[in-house]
Amino acid sequence: MLQKRIIVCLDVKNGRTTKGIKFQNNIDIGDPVAMAELYYHQGVDELVFYDITASTEKRSIMIDVVRRVAEKIFIPFSVGGGIGSLQDMKQVIMAGAEKVSVNSLAVKKPEIITEGALHFGSQCIVVGMDVKKDADMESGYRIVIHGGRTPVDLDALSWAKEVERRGAGEIVLNSIDADGTKDGYELNLTRMISESVGIPVVASGGAGIPQHLIDVFKEGKADAALIASMVHLDGFTVGEIKKEIEKAGIPVRM
Repeated sequence: MLQKRIIVCLDVKNGRTTKGIKFQNNIDIGDPVAMAELYYHQGVDELVFYDITASTEKRSIMIDVVRRVAEKIFIPFSVGGGIGSLQDMKQVIMAGAEKVSVNSLAVKKPEIITEGALHFGSQCIVVGMDVKKDADMESGYRIVIHGGRTPVDLDALSWAKEVERRGAGEIVLNSIDADGTKDGYELNLTRMISESVGIPVVASGGAGIPQHLIDVFKEGKADAALIASMVHLDGFTVGEIKKEIEKAGIPVRM
């Protein structure tokens, strides 16, 4: 079995890390560069930064934050939010990020996935999927864009298959229903997508205790798990979480 990855997510707003529940009631929790350095020293495998209001405020991306992070950490990190073109992708990668993440843009302009993969390699292109339960959809799940605000007529499973076909190297699968609840990941959704595509699937939304990561690796078949509140607010360290996962017989990089 391949080693499972732990990825810490930092939502950034106006240059500061922020945290909310189901994309609402966000509070300021610190400097993203300092926090990135802390988690790097704790042994996190990767980091992801989302500029959560860049798309809705029609701003460009936080290149200064990307550059400062790249000077401090020596693990892969990805950047999303506010990416609107190949030029934006290039800027982010040139500033030091290994990957760019597209979400709303990919839905509105799917060819950006293919163009990005051709220019920078599939390994650089991550597609974020914000997903909500919806009985009207064939798979039972609907894609939502604009930071969880705008439902679109797109089935989550068919979209996952399409982004793989278009050249994405990874999917970050975020359950809006579970986001920030600390009740555990959406295992049914994660397993369905993981078993239907051949690229890595990163589970996101709902982690509260190490057991939730163990569940999503074993039952949800995820390749990696995104965490936020657990380390930002709840006092867990990345090292402690990894020890629990290793004890459960799941291979992680210690």
